[in-house]
Amino acid sequence: MNKRNTVRRFFGEMTGRYKISLLFVLVFIVTGTLANISGSFFIERIIDGHIPALIKQDAPDFTPLINTLALMGVIYLTGVIATYLYNRIMVSISQGVQKSIREKMFAHMQTLPIRYFDTHTHGNVMSRYTNDIDTLREFFSHSLPQLISSVITILSVTGAMLMLSPALMLIVFIFVAISLFVSKKLSFKAARLFMRQQQSIGELNGYIKEMISGQKVIKVFCHEQAVIDGFDEKNEVLRGYGKKANQFSNILMPVIMNIGAMQYVAIALAGGFLALHDIGGVTLGVIAAFLTLSKTFSAPIGQISVQVNAVAMALAGSARIFELLDEEPETDAGNVALVNAKYQDGELVKTEERTGIWAWEYPRKDGTVSYIKLEGAVEFSDVDFSYNMDKLVLKDISLTARPGEKIAFVGATGAGKTTITNLINRFYDIADGKIRYDGININKIKKADLRRSLGIVLQDTRLFTGTIADNIRYGKPDATDEEIRRAAVVANADDFIRRLPDGYNTYLTGDGGNLSGGQRQLIAIARAAVADPSVMILDEATSSIDTRTEQIIQKGMDALMEGRTVFVIAHRLSTVKNADAIMVLEEGRIIESGNHSELLEKKGRYYQLYTGRLKEQ
Repeated sequence: MNKRNTVRRFFGEMTGRYKISLLFVLVFIVTGTLANISGSFFIERIIDGHIPALIKQDAPDFTPLINTLALMGVIYLTGVIATYLYNRIMVSISQGVQKSIREKMFAHMQTLPIRYFDTHTHGNVMSRYTNDIDTLREFFSHSLPQLISSVITILSVTGAMLMLSPALMLIVFIFVAISLFVSKKLSFKAARLFMRQQQSIGELNGYIKEMISGQKVIKVFCHEQAVIDGFDEKNEVLRGYGKKANQFSNILMPVIMNIGAMQYVAIALAGGFLALHDIGGVTLGVIAAFLTLSKTFSAPIGQISVQVNAVAMALAGSARIFELLDEEPETDAGNVALVNAKYQDGELVKTEERTGIWAWEYPRKDGTVSYIKLEGAVEFSDVDFSYNMDKLVLKDISLTARPGEKIAFVGATGAGKTTITNLINRFYDIADGKIRYDGININKIKKADLRRSLGIVLQDTRLFTGTIADNIRYGKPDATDEEIRRAAVVANADDFIRRLPDGYNTYLTGDGGNLSGGQRQLIAIARAAVADPSVMILDEATSSIDTRTEQIIQKGMDALMEGRTVFVIAHRLSTVKNADAIMVLEEGRIIESGNHSELLEKKGRYYQLYTGRLKEQ
């Protein structure tokens, strides 16, 4: 990503909503800085004005000195209050910016295609929400106010020192040039290393997330030591970058402060010489004030140098954040929508009532709209598909599923069975050919409405934190408790749910880890049932259910599939014997099709798979 564009967007996130707040911050920073600098002028007035006057008086009058000290105290107190206020405001701004960016990221993430999550580790994505966002918090709440304050301090102190003694200011300029040269060398090296550190954190988080998800596999294959070695390797890379970056960062401030100390000594010596020889109007008070200002001047230079690293980390983090925000969302040019409808005078018309009859709202070229009853007919015509455009995964796929038919896909792993079903719901778009749903090209159907008309039960069950009822209701957000119970009955999940301590209100965490694999799958089936879709996709839907449980729920599954178009993917061929059509896939092609009896008579690949003469993979 272009660095200039990153910086522009980086600050745009802050200035977009907080212009007024930032204006107050600037006013308070200027107030606090000027209050701090004004103390030096009070020192000069006290030493050169009040003290000599008091020494000459036989009966010293301390009133002017007390008044000056009181005014000095009020000014310093004003500076303290201003510093407190701008820090409070910046904390509020930083939290607000974080909240806004997180909301944008999460909302945008929901629009991204499945392809994005297939090509990015989940841990790396998570790192953008945690470590990368945290770099912005650190920058906005600490580094930015420090940078603004330091710049204003340097400018103000420079003006004040020039007013006191242009001659002594020449010494300051010499040491400033040395400080800038050193800080540039050290800070830019640290900045590059901090950016690499941020990338390493994302990679390490991705690895940790992957290992947490695969704990069972790791333990089954006694792979713990290999996993530890892999972690240690990535952790060592992170340590290396972090060590080098912090080495440069940590030595920067001491080096700058030592240069500042040398500057202090040089000013004292030169100032003493000028004062003794009455050159340039330098007095003892001027020297004292100038020395105070020189300390005030040195500190911001060191702070700016140190904050360069925080800026580098924030820019690295924001670049990763904007990288996610710039990912292209799913495109959707569809204009055919799914609506509730009913029959009136023999015609299907749109209505706001929930009648249980779904229809496509189909705009026509002449401006009229027709309503086509949702039947569930699906047709593939010469479909080709490729994940990366280098190699076709599916080739010349043609099939027809009439309303209410059950179509089964069988074949070796990697033959393309699941890919076909992913094309129906447009998780991926085809490279060539056409897929029609009720005679309508699915590219013309709004994706949300297309997917709402489909039910899917995946091999890898995914449950969410919440009650069992909440998880079933995922299939239909406005489902009533009775509809949820009926769906559970259809899936034969009602019996075990009622035996749980809290029944349908049993709270699930950790992807339903307190349930068995079969119970989790039954809830997923109930979730699909409550949606009442026209087309059902079962991708190894009973893979986590033992044979006995599978037999128990088979009637429920038959009820679930009744009157719907069903696509089934299964390795156990006994589960697809009653399919209306079985498609045998090999290397992305349909090499055989027909019902169970027809395929056995052909004595081809299906016959070999069914009889065990060709071991199914």
